[in-house]
Amino acid sequence: MTVHFIGAGPGAADLLTVRAVTLLRESPVCLYAGTYLDPEVLGHCAPGAELIDTQGLDLDEIVEHCARADAEGKDVARLCSGDPSLYSALTEQTRRLDERGIGWDVTPGVPAYAAAAAVLGRELTVPEVVQSVVLTRTQARSTAMPESEALADFARTRASLVLHLAITRIRTLAVELTAEYGADCPAVVVYRVSQPQQQILRGTLADIADQVEAAGLRQAAVVLVGRALAPASDCAQSHLYDPRRERHPMSGRGA
Repeated sequence: MTVHFIGAGPGAADLLTVRAVTLLRESPVCLYAGTYLDPEVLGHCAPGAELIDTQGLDLDEIVEHCARADAEGKDVARLCSGDPSLYSALTEQTRRLDERGIGWDVTPGVPAYAAAAAVLGRELTVPEVVQSVVLTRTQARSTAMPESEALADFARTRASLVLHLAITRIRTLAVELTAEYGADCPAVVVYRVSQPQQQILRGTLADIADQVEAAGLRQAAVVLVGRALAPASDCAQSHLYDPRRERHPMSGRGA
C-alpha cells in the first residue's frame, strides 16, 4: 500500500501528467483539496473510489484517513494543488507517515505560476532583462516567514516575482514593491488559472490593487510582478541561439 502525493496542477483536468492519471485510476481512496481543485479532475478516479475533501480537515485527520486505508490494504491518491514541492505540507505529512511506517511517493504537477505564465504567453526569464524567478509567499493568517526572507530583500534583486497566498494583501505589497520595481512595473493577477472561473487582471504596481479589490478576489490567485511581463518587444538574443555562436555537431554513435 502506498500514499501517492500527486500534483494536481492548477486545477484543469487535462493538465495532469499521464502518471498522475494512472495513479488516480488505480487508487481506491482519493484525498483532495476541494478549495482549489476543479471537480472535473476527480473524473479521473475509478468508479466507486472513496473521495474525501480535505478542506475541512486538519493534518492529523488527513493522516488518519491514510492510516485507515493502509490498514485496509488500499492505495491512496493524495491530490495536492499545483506541484507538491511548493506549499503542499508534504514535509509535515510524510514525516507522520514515516513514523507510522506507511509508504509514500511523489508525482510532480504543473505549478500555478507556470500555468499563469503560459496563459499570459510570457517567458519569465527574458535575456538581459531578468534571468531569475523568485517564488515566495506573504504572511497573513499563516505560519511566520523566516526573517531572512523579507519581501523587500527579494525585491532588491528585481527578479520576476511570483507571490502565492498574497491576494488579500495586494495593496500593501504593491506599495512595498514599488520602491524597487517602480510604479509602472507590470503586475498581473491570475485567478483560478486554467479553470472555468479563470480571471486575468493586467496592470502595474500603481493600479493592480484597485483591480483586485474591484473584482473581489480573495483566494486561489497567483500574483506576478516584473519587467518580463511587459508586452513582447525587441530584446537581447540569448547566447544559446545566437547565429554567431560556434557550434560543434554531435558525433554519431560509435564514431
